[in-house]
Amino acid sequence: MNLNATMLGQAISFVIFVWLCMKYVWPPLTALIDERQREIAEGLSQMDLAAKELELAKANGDQLMVEAKQSASDLVEQGNKRRNQIIEDAKLEGDTEKSRIIAQGQSELESERNRLRQELRQEMSDLVIESAEKLIKRNLDNAANREFVNKLITEM
Repeated sequence: MNLNATMLGQAISFVIFVWLCMKYVWPPLTALIDERQREIAEGLSQMDLAAKELELAKANGDQLMVEAKQSASDLVEQGNKRRNQIIEDAKLEGDTEKSRIIAQGQSELESERNRLRQELRQEMSDLVIESAEKLIKRNLDNAANREFVNKLITEM
């Protein structure tokens, strides 16, 4: 009986141990395992969500790059158009200024020409009068002198 009693005592001790483990040790362990499983599931879910967001961000990034390249191309085109417009405006302004300067020069030239003509007429008149005085002193024929002076004046 000793062996049976010892085995029975061991069996009862084992049952009590198992019961204590089931009552006090197993529930917290199961709760920890369940919590850990839930955390792993959430982590996997977050990882899938992050992978989808990364894929979406890559697609958005590619789209943004395409738009940025197009925008840069548009800006370069606008810059080229503006440059060409500025060059055309400068050419037109240069042509206008050239025409103005030429017209001003021609006007000044015409004024100078008229002034020189006036000076020449004045000198010519002085020479005619001087010549006439000399002729008058030489010739006392007034009618011939007047005809000569009138002829000289009309030739001027």
